[in-house]
Amino acid sequence: MNYDHPRAFDTPLLTRHLKELKKGNSIECPVYDYVQYNRTDEVMVVHPTDVIVVEGILIFAERKLREQMDIKIFVDTDADVRVIRRIKRDVEERGRELDTVINQYLTTVKPMHEQFVEPSRHFADLVILEGGENQVATDMLIGRIRNHIIKNQDG
Repeated sequence: MNYDHPRAFDTPLLTRHLKELKKGNSIECPVYDYVQYNRTDEVMVVHPTDVIVVEGILIFAERKLREQMDIKIFVDTDADVRVIRRIKRDVEERGRELDTVINQYLTTVKPMHEQFVEPSRHFADLVILEGGENQVATDMLIGRIRNHIIKNQDG
């Protein structure tokens, strides 16, 4: 199974969950175990809020999911930073061996990034360069979210 391909995700479920949250209904979100590469039997109850953040590198790959989003943000991070973060996370937090992390990166992660993630940036309303270190873009985003919340409270 290629876990870095859009088909690896249950996008129809995520789309249904977003619709329910936008209607004001709580949802039961499956919990994923990254060590076992599978869902657990647990669920996390997610309650609706004024702002719903959907995070993930492949969230713009599916049109039906993009259509649920009011604002689409692509956070662009240097490739070297991405690979180093991935190696550290997979080795330290997920207990994987360095060789398997490097092999997975070269055989699936990098090709899928080039095929799906990088091209999807053109669907973004806002591209934030320098990862989360771009304070100007971050401030603009915070202002946009504040305005959204105020507008919804008044409306």
